[in-house]
Amino acid sequence: MIRLRYLPVVFLSAMVACAQTSPQTSPVSTTVVVLGSAEPISQGESARSVIALDAQQHSLAYQDTEDYLRTDASVDIQQRAPAGVMSDISVRGASFEQTLVLLNGLRMDNAETSHFNLDLPLPLETVGTINILHGAGSTLYGSDAIGGVVDFMTWAPDASTLRLRAGTGSFGENQQAFLGSLAEKRWSEVVAGSRDFSTGFIADRDYRTEDASTETRLSTALGSTDILLSGDDRSFGAAQFYGNYNSWERTKGWFAALTQQFNANTGAAVAYRRHSDIYLLERDQPDGYKNQHIDDGFQGVVRDRREIFRNTTLLSGLEEVTDQINSTNLGQHGRNRGAGYALAEWRVPQRGSISAGLREEVYSGGSTVTSPMFAATLWLPHQIKLRGSVGHGFRIPTYLDLYYKDPTTLGNPNLKPESAWNYEAGVDWYPTTRIAASLTGFYSNQKDTIDYTRASPAQPWQASNLPGLHFTGVEGSLEWLASRSQQLKLSWTLLTGAQSALHGLQSEYVFNYPVNNGRADWTWNVNRMLLVESRLGVVQRFQKDPYPVWDESIVRETGRLHPYLQITNFSNTGYDEIIGVRMPGRSFVGGVELALSQKR
Repeated sequence: MIRLRYLPVVFLSAMVACAQTSPQTSPVSTTVVVLGSAEPISQGESARSVIALDAQQHSLAYQDTEDYLRTDASVDIQQRAPAGVMSDISVRGASFEQTLVLLNGLRMDNAETSHFNLDLPLPLETVGTINILHGAGSTLYGSDAIGGVVDFMTWAPDASTLRLRAGTGSFGENQQAFLGSLAEKRWSEVVAGSRDFSTGFIADRDYRTEDASTETRLSTALGSTDILLSGDDRSFGAAQFYGNYNSWERTKGWFAALTQQFNANTGAAVAYRRHSDIYLLERDQPDGYKNQHIDDGFQGVVRDRREIFRNTTLLSGLEEVTDQINSTNLGQHGRNRGAGYALAEWRVPQRGSISAGLREEVYSGGSTVTSPMFAATLWLPHQIKLRGSVGHGFRIPTYLDLYYKDPTTLGNPNLKPESAWNYEAGVDWYPTTRIAASLTGFYSNQKDTIDYTRASPAQPWQASNLPGLHFTGVEGSLEWLASRSQQLKLSWTLLTGAQSALHGLQSEYVFNYPVNNGRADWTWNVNRMLLVESRLGVVQRFQKDPYPVWDESIVRETGRLHPYLQITNFSNTGYDEIIGVRMPGRSFVGGVELALSQKR
């Protein structure tokens, strides 16, 4: 058994490198982050704990977005199946409902249920960077940002490119993907698609996922324009996903967004998202218990960022969000939310910063939520930075929380919105351009936390508000760029919570958090030709034994042909991330990518 208390206390940070070429390292303190601040700043200057992951750096070493997210020990991924079929994400022990997912800064939350928040309707090949904010983010991003915020940013091409990929592997897995881009002086276009199919590692765990997207970027007299259209289709066997049933499910997603940056200060965006879900409780009885949900969401935002005094930036914005659902189980419902926010930030490089913000959000029925935040940094000698923050987060119940009903689960129309005050303090150390270390302590005091509880297994799960829930934790990590060809990242997060909030009841989701989560990620470019990447995670969930999962990837990144081999769960560990939903043992996918690129 691996004992997590012996794992080093370290800080995980991302480096920027150029994929498909020899590795180029840059000081980790200069990596740009865009979450939790009034303007894009270097990671070394950020007052918040923010991680930036480059999804284009070694793209053939990762099978899905969950693999990238797992490299952050403060992020917990609870998968029901591979290939992005269905995964819950949480940050710092918060529930999957309390983590907000964005795509290019626009909300991807699902009004039906947050189980679908990672149902990103675009191929992995189009993701450029993934930014992760630890802690409350409701001041800038609104509902659901209690534990953290994850923003997926699409890739902007700097060359005309064609990438074709095909692979096969265990359990009848078969995958194909393509990406084509054109990059001109005043416009660019990216078109991509992917498909992944598997017969399943056990009965009724087969899946088929398909994604496609197109993104156009223009530079005109109006400014910079970005038009994104994307969609996905996922059907899968859902054995044991929601109880002791051989279920089946199919989801589809559509997303359309128009972003217009008028000048250096002012921008606006409008977006439409649609998600459908067909669920059969028992796959071999299609005329039996069946649910079908269709939800639509519209959002519009206007943002302004300008320097109001020397070294002082003011970020302000207005947002409108409309959600509606038409469901055989939940009925027909709709709601509107409008918000205004402002964040002022004073920053003197290598000396310190102070920022304060406030958000006022109004939603259907006239209810209002006020979310303030305050953060500060102070630089000390020897490249040591002190930082601290306090912020308020909140979440409005999903339609499933309020109205769902089946033989095992009951919603609750009387649920109250949940909220939390989050506090954190930390220290960062950048002794050289090749080393970054950090240690952070945090505390979250929640109110009216929503969970599904029951007194005994003979009763159905009932949505309810829990009083007095709080989390205390420590996260730390270290990144070491050992050489131009080797990089080591270590991270660890420790959590403790208030179990007394259950009052003897059983919890379905909230108390499945990891009390220990440790990560070790090693990357080696052999002679600048062959990439070898090892990722080891050791997780211990509340009142459970720890388990290790080791993934290994080998990729040739030079030239036009890039053969790759991805080995998942190399340790062949038997485990489940969601209680009762078994995960696959050792498996592999191997294939080749043809990559052609031409600079303009």
